[in-house]
Amino acid sequence: MKLITKDTDYAIRALKRMARQDKEAYSVAFLAREMSLPKPFLRKILQKLAAANLLNSYKGRGGGFCLARNAKDMYVTQVMRVFQGKFSLIDCLFQKQVCPSSERCVLRQKIQSLQQMVKKELEQISIGQLEKEETNGQKEDYKN
Repeated sequence: MKLITKDTDYAIRALKRMARQDKEAYSVAFLAREMSLPKPFLRKILQKLAAANLLNSYKGRGGGFCLARNAKDMYVTQVMRVFQGKFSLIDCLFQKQVCPSSERCVLRQKIQSLQQMVKKELEQISIGQLEKEETNGQKEDYKN
């Protein structure tokens, strides 16, 4: 199980990069070069973020993508929902559908408690906060 998928990770990185400086629009080519990612792959990620109203997109010469709102008002959980759906650590351990004994399942109750704690923590992490901490510390190496 992955808490954050590759698409979510790259989306967060792109948002942090855009938050670094106030710019009209970032081209896919620029961001792909900065992050060492294939343009078509990154374009799909940015288009999903635009469809979710986290980015604005502009067509034509000088077009590209820019943040739809201040990075301090964008949260990691919002990005996760775009690429991963509803946050859930467990649906059922043994089958797709929740089993009939789910109300009495001690393991399920413990995992749900963990899920609430993790979700609460993630809901407090903004893109702006991540960028600020990164800028004050060390720069992220996008060329993993």
